[in-house]
Amino acid sequence: MAFITHCCKNTWHSVARLGGVLLLFFAAAMVHAQGTADISQLQLERVDDGIQVSAQVLFELPPAVEEALLKSIPLYFVLQADVFRERWYWYDKKVAAVERRMRLAYQPLTRHWRLNVSSGAGREGDVGLALNQSFDTLAQALAVIKRVSRWKIAEAADLDGSVKYRMELRFRLDLSQLPRPFQIGAVGQSDWDIAATLNAPLVADPQK
Repeated sequence: MAFITHCCKNTWHSVARLGGVLLLFFAAAMVHAQGTADISQLQLERVDDGIQVSAQVLFELPPAVEEALLKSIPLYFVLQADVFRERWYWYDKKVAAVERRMRLAYQPLTRHWRLNVSSGAGREGDVGLALNQSFDTLAQALAVIKRVSRWKIAEAADLDGSVKYRMELRFRLDLSQLPRPFQIGAVGQSDWDIAATLNAPLVADPQK
């Protein structure tokens, strides 16, 4: 397995001082999907103040799920990213965690789709950014949910250039947010199992 590395004298901070933008990509990434979703087109970029991730989540809404939306039952999708420091002598240490929660609802009176997006540091009640959008079609709303663009997942201060890290990116439909009758009916039903997980080691390569 081949990795591209810097000269041992380089660190994250020295690279930042030189103004170099690093592209972080995954080598021999272990990818596994759960349910009917998948994560593709992963790109990790090292900028001056941290790491940003871009990706595409691939899934289609099964008829039962779309029918629930049309009955004005909101759906909650959750995107989570954790960065771990690898340790050979113990469990890997989590050094950064962020979360994005997306509430999708249909408004019958206006026939519009409403998407509320909130993001924070992965702790309950910790919301750093909130965004509300309205769409004419379900496809337009889902396109925003599926696209991850330059999402900051770690601060530069969280990383040490001399050690190895890995990222875990998770996407799921949060069944716990459904009304109780729907929760009971959805348990064990593959139509409601919309989830995917991707693990990728972080490898730094200077942009040429």
